[in-house]
Amino acid sequence: MSAGPFQYARKTSMRVMFALTFVFLYTPIIVLVIFSFNNSRRGGNVIWRGFTTDYYAKAFANESLVEAFVNSIAIAVISTIFAVALGAMTAVLLWRWRFPLKPVYEGLVALPIVIPEICMGVSLAVFFSASGLTVPPEAPWPLNLGNIIAAHITFSFPFAAMVIRTRLQSFSPEMAEAARDLGASEYQVFRDILIPHMVPGLIAGALLAFTLSLDDFVITFFTSGPNTVTFPVKVYSMVRFSVTPEINAASTVLILMTLCLTFIAIRLQKPTEMTP
Repeated sequence: MSAGPFQYARKTSMRVMFALTFVFLYTPIIVLVIFSFNNSRRGGNVIWRGFTTDYYAKAFANESLVEAFVNSIAIAVISTIFAVALGAMTAVLLWRWRFPLKPVYEGLVALPIVIPEICMGVSLAVFFSASGLTVPPEAPWPLNLGNIIAAHITFSFPFAAMVIRTRLQSFSPEMAEAARDLGASEYQVFRDILIPHMVPGLIAGALLAFTLSLDDFVITFFTSGPNTVTFPVKVYSMVRFSVTPEINAASTVLILMTLCLTFIAIRLQKPTEMTP
């Protein structure tokens, strides 16, 4: 009898490979978190000088860093709202209807997921410049973040569409047919039956889009103006001079936020039993 997929975990070689994989992936992150508490006054931050939480207080007292963080939160919130709305409409369209060239449309929707970020960033920068749609830096906040928000909507809504469409696969058409037999209109079926079923997918898609927007660097770097700095771009500019515990502290806060949102998104994507 051949071994099942999960029985391979009992082999020592597979356990060693799993352990090495996790060490390779997570050692840099663990080191960053540990050295965010390093009591080092000099740059470099490679020698442990003692435990302190002062650099977390300095990170929150850094006005430019806080401003960049607020910009990132605003961009993530606004782009998530539009990305989920577009993703939901796209998911329902692909799940509900058949039309000519549907596979081509599905491929075009999924293209931002597979295309390299640097290519997408360059193409968006060229598009904004050539079309004259570049938002002037003197525009009031948060309108001056318009180009970054549009770029984030472009690359994050396909992820939301995939998550919502996966949720729609578990929808029972008999429920909609039963509602129509009882006199419900198509709009009432959509509002009272389909949307409540989509809620876990909408929340998971929103959390995924928010996380992708919050820590994006490459596309933001190409579409941001001189006065619209986001948190990842600000951290990158600080790292160019020296890796300080202050940067480690700010990065640790962002990692914790991302982990929490990713954990919630994964939990919401788990299939739930249909109640009669």
